[in-house]
Amino acid sequence: MDLRYYDFNSILFVLVIISMVRLRCMFCSLLHYMLPRKRASEGGVVVEGDSDTTNSSNSGAPSFPKRSRIGCLAACSGAGESTVNDSGRGFSSGDSHSGENSIGGMALGDSHPQEIDEDLHSRQLAVYGRETMRRLFASSVLISGMQGLGVEIAKNLILAGVKSVTLHDEGSVELWDLSSNFVFSESDLGKNRAVASVSKLQELNNAVVVLSLTTKLTKEQLSNFQAVVFTEISLEKAIEFDDYCHSHQPPIAFIKTEVRGLFGSLFCDFGPEFTVLDVDGEDPHTGIIASISNDNPALVSCVDDERLEFQDGDLVVFSEVHGMKELNDGKPRKIKNARAYSFTLEDDTSNYGRYEKGGIVTQVKQQKVLKFKPLREALSDPGDFLLSDFSKFDRPPLLHLAFQALDKFVSEIGRFPVAGSEDDAQKLVSFTNNINGNLGDGRLEDVNPKLLRQFAFGARAVLNPMAAMFGGIVGQEVVKACSGKFHPLFQFFYFDSVESLPTEPLDPNDLKPLNSRYDAQISVFGQKLQKKLEDAKVFVVGSGALGCEFLKNLALMGVSCDQGQLTITDDDVIEKSNLSRQFLFRDWNIGQAKSTVAASAAASINRRLNIEALQNRVGPETENVFNDTFWENLSVVINALDNVNARLYVDQRCLYFQKPLLESGTLGAKCNTQMVIPHLTENYGASRDPPEKQAPMCTVHSFPHNIDHCLTWARSEFEGLLEKTPAEVNAYLSNPNEYTNAMRNAGDAQARDNLERVLECLDKEKCETFEDCITWARLKFEDYFANRVKQLIYTFPEDAATSTGTPFWSAPKRFPQPLQFSSSDLGHLQFLMAASILRAETFGIPIPDWVKNPKKLAEAVDRVIVPDFQPKKDAKIVTDEKATSLSSASIDDAAVINDLIVRLEGCRTMLQPEFRMKPVQFEKDDDTNYHMDMIAGLANMRARNYSIPEVDKLKAKFIAGRIIPAIATSTAMATGLVCLELYKALDGRHKVEDYRNTFANLALPLFSMAEPVPPKVIKHQDMSWTVWDRWILKDNPTLRELLEWLKAKGLNAYSISCGSCLLYNSMFPKHRERMDKKMVDLAREVAKVEIPSYRRHLDVVVACEDDEDNDIDIPQISIYFR
Repeated sequence: MDLRYYDFNSILFVLVIISMVRLRCMFCSLLHYMLPRKRASEGGVVVEGDSDTTNSSNSGAPSFPKRSRIGCLAACSGAGESTVNDSGRGFSSGDSHSGENSIGGMALGDSHPQEIDEDLHSRQLAVYGRETMRRLFASSVLISGMQGLGVEIAKNLILAGVKSVTLHDEGSVELWDLSSNFVFSESDLGKNRAVASVSKLQELNNAVVVLSLTTKLTKEQLSNFQAVVFTEISLEKAIEFDDYCHSHQPPIAFIKTEVRGLFGSLFCDFGPEFTVLDVDGEDPHTGIIASISNDNPALVSCVDDERLEFQDGDLVVFSEVHGMKELNDGKPRKIKNARAYSFTLEDDTSNYGRYEKGGIVTQVKQQKVLKFKPLREALSDPGDFLLSDFSKFDRPPLLHLAFQALDKFVSEIGRFPVAGSEDDAQKLVSFTNNINGNLGDGRLEDVNPKLLRQFAFGARAVLNPMAAMFGGIVGQEVVKACSGKFHPLFQFFYFDSVESLPTEPLDPNDLKPLNSRYDAQISVFGQKLQKKLEDAKVFVVGSGALGCEFLKNLALMGVSCDQGQLTITDDDVIEKSNLSRQFLFRDWNIGQAKSTVAASAAASINRRLNIEALQNRVGPETENVFNDTFWENLSVVINALDNVNARLYVDQRCLYFQKPLLESGTLGAKCNTQMVIPHLTENYGASRDPPEKQAPMCTVHSFPHNIDHCLTWARSEFEGLLEKTPAEVNAYLSNPNEYTNAMRNAGDAQARDNLERVLECLDKEKCETFEDCITWARLKFEDYFANRVKQLIYTFPEDAATSTGTPFWSAPKRFPQPLQFSSSDLGHLQFLMAASILRAETFGIPIPDWVKNPKKLAEAVDRVIVPDFQPKKDAKIVTDEKATSLSSASIDDAAVINDLIVRLEGCRTMLQPEFRMKPVQFEKDDDTNYHMDMIAGLANMRARNYSIPEVDKLKAKFIAGRIIPAIATSTAMATGLVCLELYKALDGRHKVEDYRNTFANLALPLFSMAEPVPPKVIKHQDMSWTVWDRWILKDNPTLRELLEWLKAKGLNAYSISCGSCLLYNSMFPKHRERMDKKMVDLAREVAKVEIPSYRRHLDVVVACEDDEDNDIDIPQISIYFR
C-alpha cells in the first residue's frame, strides 16, 4: 500500500469500481497524507497498490478487516481541518468516504463514524479524549503468539476498543500454557491457540472484531494492520518482518516482545518518522497573570493561587491581557527562567503598551517527531535503554545480549534451555560471550554468568505476573502507535525480577515438571514455593478493575488452590462503565454483586481455586465479620481499593496483626505499587500525600475564575435544590414536632436556612403542574445568572477598591456580566428543560413529551412573567477566603425561626397527609436522567457570566462527577508488578532490599522502581521497636500489674487510655483507687467499652517516660483477658 503525497493545489478524485461497488474519496485539505483505501474483493480484501490479495483458500486464513484511515472520520464538506504531521504518517480528519463495507462498526472514511459509548468508555475517555478514541476505533491490530503474553495484550486492546484484533498462532494448547493464559482450560488442550482464544476474548467487547489466523504469516499480510505485535518469533524472522513494516508506506508499527521466566524484553519501531501528537496526555498548564514588565526580556508574574507548572523552553500564548494588548495576538512565545510564580519571556516588551490588569497564560503543547531505527540496525546500535530500576543500571546491555544468545540457542539446538540444566545454562553463557566478543570496543567487561544461569533456567516459562505487566506496557504502546497519543517507548526496554526467586538455592530436581498446570511456574520457582502459593490464605479487598486483574493472576498462579483460601469482598454492584476495565464482568452481569461475579469468573479460570465472595465493606462496622481470628489466619492482604480512607483502615489492620499488605493504585496512565512488609518496611499510612487544595467558599460562590469552580458550584446547587431540600421537606412532614423542636433547639443560622428552604419549597415555589416547574426553572435562571450578578456588581462595581486601596477586581477575580435570557439560545433552553424535568420529578409531576420539542418549550418559557430586580443596598456578600459558611448568625435568629415554624405549620395544613417529595440523588453515569444536563447547564451559564470557557457535558461529567481516569493497561501493569512481589511475601525470607515499590507512567513512558523505606526504629535501653511491634500482656492483669510490668522495662507510665477515655493518670489521686482492678473491668466501667464475645483482648495506649523524664513512644499494648 502506498502512502501518497498530493500537491497543495490539486484536488484528487480516485474512482475504483470493483464488483459493482463504487467508492469515491475527495481530499480537500491543504496538507494531506492519504492512508491506503480499501476495496471489496471476492473472498478477501484487496488493498490499492498491492497486487497480492490477503486471503487464502486455506481455512486457517481469516477474512481480514479492512485497514482504515486513522483519525476522526467526518464528512468532507470543504471546511474540515487536517491534523496531519509532515513526517510520514498522518492522523487525518475532515475526509469523507462513501463505501458500504464495514467491519467493527465503521467503514473507511464513513461520514457517520462509530459513536463512542460514553457510558461504557467514560473512564477511558477521561484519559484519551474523543479524537484518540476515534483513531482507536479505526485501527486493526495483529497479535502473533497466543501464550500468556499475547492474550494479555489482546485483552487490553479489546477493552480499549480498537476496530479489530487478529490473533495468530500456529501451535496448539499445552498444559504448560495454563500457567499464564486465562482463556485456556483443560478442555482446550490440543486445540490451536488462536482459535481457542477467540470466543472468550470476543466476550470482552462485542464492538471489536476478533479473528484468528492459524497459518504461517507472510510479510504481505502485515499490510492489513496499523500495528503488529510478535511475542513468539525468531530474531531472523523479526528482522524480515520489521524491514517490511519500516519501509512500508505508510509505515506499520512493529513491536517485538517476549517474557522468559522472570525476564522480559520489548522493542518498538514505528517507522522512519513518527509524529507524537500529545507527548504526555496532560492538560496544558495555565497561569493567571498579575504583572508584566516593559523589559527585554520581560518578566511575567502570576498570582500565587497555584504554582506554575511551566518549564524552560515551553511555548505559551497570552489572552485577556489589558494594556499590553500586543501579547493577545495568539503567537506562541518561548519562556525561560521558569519559577513557581513567574517566568521571563524571550520577547522585548519595552515598546509594548503598559500592562494594566488581567490576562491568562496558557502552555502550547508541542508535537514531537521520532525517527525509529529498524531492528536490523538497532540490534548493533541500540542507543539508550529505558531504565526501570537504577540499582540495575548495567543490566539492560547484558540482557540485550542475553536475549540474542537465547535466540541463537533455540535456532541451533531447536528447543529452549531445560530448567535446572547446567549444560544448557553453560551453552547460553557461551553464546553470550561469543556475541559480546564480536562487539569490539562496545563489549561488556562482565557477562554475569550467575544471572545468565537464572535466565536460562526459566527461559521456556511464561509467568502470569510477567505477562500481565508486559501486557499492560505493550498494549499501551499499540495505542500510541494507532493514535499518536503519548510518547512511544524508544526503542528497547529490558526488565527482570530475579529478586522474586526463593532466597534458598533451588535443587534442580525441584524444578522438574509434575504434569500440572503450574509446571511453567514450577520450572522457575520450584515445587516448595508452589506449595506455599497453593496453601496461602489471601484476602483481596475490592473487586473492581484491580480486583479483577488480581483474581485472574492469583488463579493462574495457583494461589489458594489446595489447602489455602482466598477471600474477596466488595460491597458494590456492577455498572456499565465498569465493563471497559473490569474484564471479568459482562453486560449481562450489570446490577449483580461485583465480588460474587468476579469470584465465579476466577473459579472458571482455575476450578481448584478455593474462593469465598463477600459483600461487606471493610471497616470498623464489620469487625464482627472480619474478626481477630480472620486476620490472624491470613498469609497476605492485597488491596484493590479506590479510596484512601479504606486503604488506611486496612493498613492499620495489617499493622496490628502483622500481615503483609500489597498495595497498588492507578490514575489514568499512571500506576504505583507499595509493599508493606512486617518489620521490614514502613506502613502505608506512614507517609501521605498532601490534601488537595480546596477553593475558598467565597471563590466558588461569588468569584469563580475557572470551570472547576463553576462545576463545583453547579454540583452543590444541584444537590441543594433536588436532593437536600426535598429530603428536609420529607423530614419535616414525617415528624413535624420533632423537626421543629430540633430547629428551635439549634437556634442558629443553619437552622434558619433549613426552615427557609423548606417553607419556600412548600409555599412560594411549590409546583403542581409541569408549567409550574417551567416557571420555577425560568425564575432560577434569572436569579442565578442575572439577579445575583447584578447584586454583586452593584455591591462591588468594576472600579471598587479594597481597604488597602488596591482594585477589588484584581486577579484572580474576574468581573462578571449578567446574562439576558433568550429562548432562542440553545444553551439557555437546554438548561431550562433539564431543570424543569428534574423539578417535576421531585414533586411527582408527569413529564409531557412536548417539553423535548424546543419550539414548544420556548413558547411555554416565553409565557413566564419575570419580575424586575432591584439590587439591595445592604446585601452581604462573603469575601473572606477563610469563611466556611455563607450564612451569618443574627441576634434575632430565634425569633425568625419561630416565625418560620408558624408559617410552615400553615403550609402543612394545605397539603395532603400523604404528600412527600422525591429527592433526586445525583447519578453521573446515566445520560438519560438529565442530571449532567442540568449540572453542565448551571456551570456553563455561570461560566458565561465570568467569561470562562465553557465545557461539553462529557468534560463536565469528569469534573463534577469526580471521575477517576482509568485504563486497562496501567491496571494490568500494576497487578503484574504486585504479583511479582507476592512470590517474595509468601516465600517469607526476603530482605527489604529484595522488595520493590514502583511508580510508572505509561504515557511518557517512565518506570521508577526502588526498595521500600524501612520503618523508623525507636530505642530504649537495650530494647528497640518499630510501628510493627505490639506488646502483649496476658492473664487478665490489673492496673498495678500493668504499671509494674512497664516499670521492669525502665518505663514510668503516667497516662493510660482506652479509645477516647482516660483510664489512669498519675496526676489524679482518685485514680490510685483503681490499682487493683482488672484492666478489662476498668475499660467496661470507666470507658463504657462493649467487648464483643469474639474479642479476646482490648488495646490500651500508654504514655511513658524514662527515669530522666524523657517521653518514650512505646508500642500499643494488648491486654488479653480470655
